[in-house]
Amino acid sequence: MSTKSVACKLLGYPPDARLLILNADDFGMCQSINEAILTSVKEGVTSSCTLMPPCPWALDGLYRLEQSPELPFGIHLTAVSEQPRYRWGPIMSKDQVPSLVDESGCFYSYDRLQEFLRQVKLEDLAREFRAQIERVLATGLKPTHLDSHCHVHTRREDIFDMVFQFARDYGLALRANDPILIEKLRTRGYPANDHEVLDSYRLETTAKDRTYAKLLRDLPEGLSEWAIHPGTGNSELRAMEPVTWDVRQADFDFFVSQQAREIIREEGITILNYRPIQKLWQDI
Repeated sequence: MSTKSVACKLLGYPPDARLLILNADDFGMCQSINEAILTSVKEGVTSSCTLMPPCPWALDGLYRLEQSPELPFGIHLTAVSEQPRYRWGPIMSKDQVPSLVDESGCFYSYDRLQEFLRQVKLEDLAREFRAQIERVLATGLKPTHLDSHCHVHTRREDIFDMVFQFARDYGLALRANDPILIEKLRTRGYPANDHEVLDSYRLETTAKDRTYAKLLRDLPEGLSEWAIHPGTGNSELRAMEPVTWDVRQADFDFFVSQQAREIIREEGITILNYRPIQKLWQDI
């Protein structure tokens, strides 16, 4: 059996099935993103979302998830605060996780990510990530998986191994972004997507609907995942993200469109969330 069919077999699909997770990252970042993500799940083709527990609108996100228990969601472990005028920091007291914060007491910005990765102490990150997971679980909600903001959990091997162990401890699945990490999970006997995760921030915003249409029509066999970022470009989002807000607007527009539904139907693509994958992880 080819590598491409591993996930299909484990999930009970034919080896040539085209499976796609459409996960909306950044739930909880702000009000307009929360609204857009919920709309893209309930009225569009988005299949799940991941919540950022330390962010200003995470409480609203948790409330909305409590009102929609059928909505699949994961935890978007957060240790980066990338917006220059809208920032957040750890759930833990800053003196308990000093290597996670910059001079302002917030998480490091994205343009200092490599500096952060060089100096962050694994024990500080472990305390904070565990606190984020347990804040969500304390509500009684049932998340399906872990991933991370700006893919922090994939950028150092020891961080990935730590988050993998959290996934095992809490009965959750784990996003693997690239072939090396996918293979690492598979060699341990755990199911993972067959292809590198597509991050919507890495796509050109101009004519993004045509890009997505082509990507759907060219979707390979096996299990794929797209990390998408729906948002509506109101005054809040433009103030928070003045340069790249249109990335989120373009994502929202496409994933609530009739065009997206029609292409998925025409191509015979099966849209999944992490619930069946989580079940496989729990059975190991």
